[in-house]
Amino acid sequence: IENKPENPYTKYRKAMDESMQPLRPYEKHDTLKQFLDHDRHVLRFFCYWDDTDNMFGDPREMVLHYFLADDTIEIREVIPANSGRDAAPMFLRRGKLPKNIESLRQPGEITDRTVLNVFGPTGHGGRYILDSLKTGAVNTDFYRDSDLTLGAVINVWGRKLLICDADEFTKEYYHTKYGIENFSSVQYKKNQAGNPPRQFPPYNGWGSEEDSLCSCMGLLPKPPKRDFIKFMEKDRRGLDSNVLRFLARMNTTKPIDQERRFIISYYLSDDTISVFEPPVRNSGIIGGKFLERSRIKKPNQQPYSTDMSQYYLSNDLFVGACVNFNSHIFVLIDADEYAFRYMEQNPGYSKANINAILQKLVSAVGSNQDEIRSFFMKNDPNGLGCLGYDQLVSLLRQVDPNISDQEIMTVARHYSQRTQEDAIDSQKLVAIVQEQLRKRNYEGFGKLLEDCMQNDKDKQGLLDGEIVRTIFRAHNVPLPDDLLRAALSMSVATEKGEVAYKNLISQMNWRDCPVPPMQYEPSSDPNWVGTQQGKGSVSMINYQNLLDDCFGKGKSSS
Repeated sequence: IENKPENPYTKYRKAMDESMQPLRPYEKHDTLKQFLDHDRHVLRFFCYWDDTDNMFGDPREMVLHYFLADDTIEIREVIPANSGRDAAPMFLRRGKLPKNIESLRQPGEITDRTVLNVFGPTGHGGRYILDSLKTGAVNTDFYRDSDLTLGAVINVWGRKLLICDADEFTKEYYHTKYGIENFSSVQYKKNQAGNPPRQFPPYNGWGSEEDSLCSCMGLLPKPPKRDFIKFMEKDRRGLDSNVLRFLARMNTTKPIDQERRFIISYYLSDDTISVFEPPVRNSGIIGGKFLERSRIKKPNQQPYSTDMSQYYLSNDLFVGACVNFNSHIFVLIDADEYAFRYMEQNPGYSKANINAILQKLVSAVGSNQDEIRSFFMKNDPNGLGCLGYDQLVSLLRQVDPNISDQEIMTVARHYSQRTQEDAIDSQKLVAIVQEQLRKRNYEGFGKLLEDCMQNDKDKQGLLDGEIVRTIFRAHNVPLPDDLLRAALSMSVATEKGEVAYKNLISQMNWRDCPVPPMQYEPSSDPNWVGTQQGKGSVSMINYQNLLDDCFGKGKSSS
């Protein structure tokens, strides 16, 4: 088989094309893909520059940003407070950072193309030859993302910056692209443990300790800031007083002072305490205000010290506690219903936490569970499963001698069994409620009913008790909280605690459904002398439920 003869002209054109070079060899630098892939992707490094070798130099902290979209770098300085430096927004403007410092190039030395020769007339018709081989090009090496690693030292125009740490996005980027696993940060700060703490002068006795401390904070004294959030949360709101009241006696051997009784009021809004002594006729002692409302310091503290004094808080007050108010020692022997309920509903009071008390009793009993069951049953000869309050006190004292009166009363209240004698007469309660509303001339029953019907989505005439209570508080119904709770419990219609609000409002309406009046003494009477430790609302305690919760349900031994 013979080959095809070659065309001389085609061979000539091919040789000419191979020997020729283009007059304008443009280079294509495509950076669009890099921009689209990494726009708004910035690597952040935390750097450290030790400039202590220079005069008036000090350590400087920097934040280096590396922009992946165009491989540029900017550096910002972290200026601490009171450093004496101007808060300059930028330490190094964004741009490419060269690795090596070179002398400043002359204008035109760094160009994209190099002209080798120019011939022909100047202007139109002239010719020039470009350096397509780039024999005179100046190549500068710039920092890239592969050069920035933890522990590396970079040269920022003669300043040595140590890369100490990076953010989470930067670590994830290096882990994905380069497979780096170890990102241990470089410790560059000196140990701060050696720095002595700030010392304040001792309290000089003028004003409060907080006020004197604020005068040491700056040249311009400022008054101490009040905890306004706590004040708004714990200040009196509607029918919630946020005041814990306790009945106390003096711990003294003087016969005259042993019979005196005091009402200690703790205000949750600002942690202040006031002491009031109810007047007693023919006692020879003028009652009234015993201690002005103020914060009370705990005893045995240095009077003029650099440390802030400790004050009595609500956790320090409970039934059975012994407190020292300005060298007057009081023993708390009782509390009102609001204080008991508040401490039982808030978990911060360990003496009123039923779960903590039961756990304490179980640990005190140990493995003698059967003996404790038989011990309780011997004190219940009738087998009713109930004990009186005094019997419960003596039995719990024998089980745990260190148990406090507050814990005993919490157990008694939790396992109390109300009898018919203790139940509230509904007719008397309605009469008391109407009498209170009549005295305040309250007639907004129509608006109450309309608001309750608006909240009743199912239109069944039933609402949750707390929702009804909130509606009554929103309409400023002039009823004490204990009386309102009793009225709501009287109108409970379902097991879920839902209240038949129409019947409740109808019974309260003293205009349309009047009942014979009956005088009512509210619990906020200043002459309140305590709940008499279980002889009132708590008379019988179901000890069987107490034993079941402590040791589980078991067979009673005969």
